Amino acid sequence: MRQFYQFQWKGCEHINELAKISSDVRLGKNVRLGSFINLYGCIVGDNTKIGAFVEIQKNSKVGKNCKISSHTFICEGVSIGDECFVGHGAMFINDNYPRSVNKWGQLEMEQDWRDRFRTTTIGDKVSIGSNATILGGVTIGEKAVIGAGSVVTKDVPSNQIWAGNPAKFIRQLIDCDGDT
Repeated sequence: MRQFYQFQWKGCEHINELAKISSDVRLGKNVRLGSFINLYGCIVGDNTKIGAFVEIQKNSKVGKNCKISSHTFICEGVSIGDECFVGHGAMFINDNYPRSVNKWGQLEMEQDWRDRFRTTTIGDKVSIGSNATILGGVTIGEKAVIGAGSVVTKDVPSNQIWAGNPAKFIRQLIDCDGDT
C-alpha cells in the first residue's frame, strides 16, 4: 500500500499542504504544486508548476519547466517533454476501449485491461489547449499546438497546429529562424 504525505517536501518550497503525494513520487527542484492534487508513482521535472485538482498517475513523467493547468488528468503511461503547456481540464487516456466489467461480469481490475493499455508521448515545447483529450497510443511531436477542446486520435507531427473533434491538421508552424 502506498504511503501518502501531506508535508513540506525537502528542496521544494512551493508545495501546498493540501497536496496528496505518494512516497514514490520523484519531484525535481523548485516544483510548485497547487491544492488538492494527487500524485503517485510519477516523475515531475525541475521548475514545473502543477495546478490545483490535477492527478498524475504512476509510470508517468512531466518534464522540466512545464505548466500543467488545473483539473488536468495525466494517466499512467504518459510522458510529457520539457517546456510544455497543458491547459485546464486536459485529459489523457490510456485505454481507448474502456469497460466497466470483465467477461465474468466483475468490475475490471488492472490485469483485465492490460492488453488495451496504450502509452502516450508528448514532445518538448508542446502546447495543449484547455479541455483537449489525448487518446492513448498517440505521439505529439515537438513544438506542436493542440487547439482547445480537441480530441487527438492520431499522431501529430512536430511544428504543426491541430484542432477539432477529431483533431485535424490546421497549418504548419514556422520558427523565428525560418525552420519548420
